[in-house]
Amino acid sequence: MVLADDNFASIVAAVREGRTVYDNLMKVIAWTLPTNGGEAMTIVTAIALGLALPITPVQILWINMITAVALGLTLAFEPTEPGTMRRPPRPADQPIFTGELLWKVGFVSALFVAGAFGMFFWAEERGLPIETARTMVVNTIVVMEVSYLFSVRFVHGTSLTMQGVLGTPAVLIGLGLVVIGQLVFTYVPFMQAVFGTRSVSLTDGLVIVAVGVALLIVLELEKRVRRFLGTR
Repeated sequence: MVLADDNFASIVAAVREGRTVYDNLMKVIAWTLPTNGGEAMTIVTAIALGLALPITPVQILWINMITAVALGLTLAFEPTEPGTMRRPPRPADQPIFTGELLWKVGFVSALFVAGAFGMFFWAEERGLPIETARTMVVNTIVVMEVSYLFSVRFVHGTSLTMQGVLGTPAVLIGLGLVVIGQLVFTYVPFMQAVFGTRSVSLTDGLVIVAVGVALLIVLELEKRVRRFLGTR
């Protein structure tokens, strides 16, 4: 830390900024690894069990293109979390890949796999074409990534607040871009031809959104349980 003056307020401001930058860096990592892990585990599980792929490689490419840019980058602009300056300093030798992060990667990836296969099997049971089922899975994964983004924005507190729900301008812009991108991906004939997608009914769309809401609730409950157990 380099101080330009001997004002104590400058030290406080520098510490706050440093903690905010570190928190945002960890949020980007904690969002990127589980979401990519969930996509990879979905493909690996389908291959290992000899099942039809619930999502194609080119569709995974689309997800990574639209979400990594429109969602992942927004975490770099997160403001300082409430109570940041009341937290004790982290150990100087604390690694980035802590046990908490590894648990988060495994737990969230498993939820993504469950959501993807659950939607795929549900569509198959109703006799929908596999192209429609895969389109629903893609949208489900994207919605879950949006929900996880809102959860990971608050590492040291709950996201179920007015501030957490409304988000920041960067988050809202990213969310708007994702919504527009997914509508184009799902309903525009040219995109349907390129990515093998089909139109999704309004009812199925509402179910997909409900899956995202359920994921957010599960993640917030997990936060509360681990806070109660003193593991975070």
